[in-house]
Amino acid sequence: MPVANEAEPEAGRNPWERFGWLMRAVWLVFLIYPLISVFQSDRGVLVEIVGVLLVAAFVVVYLGGMGALDRREECGEDRGRLSLLLLVALCVLALLTATIIGLNALGFVPFILSFTMFVLPIRWAFISAVFGVAFTMLLPWALGEFDEWWSFGLIVFSVVVATGLVRVAIEQGERYEQVRDRLAVVDERERVARDVHDVLGHSLTVVTLKAELAERLVDRDPQRAKAELAEIQQLTRQALAEIRETVGGLRVARLDHELASARAALAAAGIVSNLPAQGEHDITVVDPRHRSVLAWVLREAITNVVRHSDADACTVELQTHGLTVADDGRGLGGRPEGNGIRGLRERVEMAGGRLAYSNGPDGHGTTLEVTM
Repeated sequence: MPVANEAEPEAGRNPWERFGWLMRAVWLVFLIYPLISVFQSDRGVLVEIVGVLLVAAFVVVYLGGMGALDRREECGEDRGRLSLLLLVALCVLALLTATIIGLNALGFVPFILSFTMFVLPIRWAFISAVFGVAFTMLLPWALGEFDEWWSFGLIVFSVVVATGLVRVAIEQGERYEQVRDRLAVVDERERVARDVHDVLGHSLTVVTLKAELAERLVDRDPQRAKAELAEIQQLTRQALAEIRETVGGLRVARLDHELASARAALAAAGIVSNLPAQGEHDITVVDPRHRSVLAWVLREAITNVVRHSDADACTVELQTHGLTVADDGRGLGGRPEGNGIRGLRERVEMAGGRLAYSNGPDGHGTTLEVTM
């Protein structure tokens, strides 16, 4: 039994995610200024060691906290309480360091604000950012050192603007993905609905016609009636299998099968059929890229002819990039487009084609033409 290689990335996981901490860590180089201030405090070696440990603890909480929050988000766990605890820890560490280096502890503010921007709800993140920028500007002013620190206030403001834009972009990206996922679900439901409609509409129409034929033959020709009933059983089993495949996303219509099914349906309805000759060479004229779509079109078109046209004859012509189905029945008669044709039109247009549905040339019958 082969042993999994521990170095291999987990399935479905981006192998570069493990380096995400580098993007956060690169900015920690700016903590060199609080460190320099610790060594310049002239308050003894012990105080300097405590100051270094506080800065190191800030780095650990900052990087470790971000990583922990990311892991929770990937697992779908709530991270609100942990976010607040980490934010409080960062603020406490900055305040403790301020007792050693004084106003130079403002160097922690950009990191605290960037952390806030990415972990708090967006409304509270921006409120905190405004408060942080005001604090960075007003504290030096209150201590009479605004001339030395006003440029740093601009840096903090720039950090807030940059991280704010990134946060807004992330929020919009997540909303876009949510909308896209919802639309994908809707599209899949519509696809299944179209396929089920086409499968059931055709199969039940043929079953109904054969049942009526068997009823008429049961006294006159019992053997023929038994044969029709056997075909009904076969059709119902086939329809059930097709429904299962459709719901499972496995149903792929085949043009040669639909031609054979069309012949059987038209014959059962007593409609003279003029279809391409039987055999695999029926469909070779059609571009293979379009055969599946045209198979669904043929299925729905024949179902409509059998159920609604009251026609005596039906003709199917295959072309390289389309097909035409024409009958000599009663025509559209001003009736609106039904769900079947509407679903077909959507299917054809999604495949890059065009569907035309109109009365015959002399006002009688109906012509359906699809061009891919």
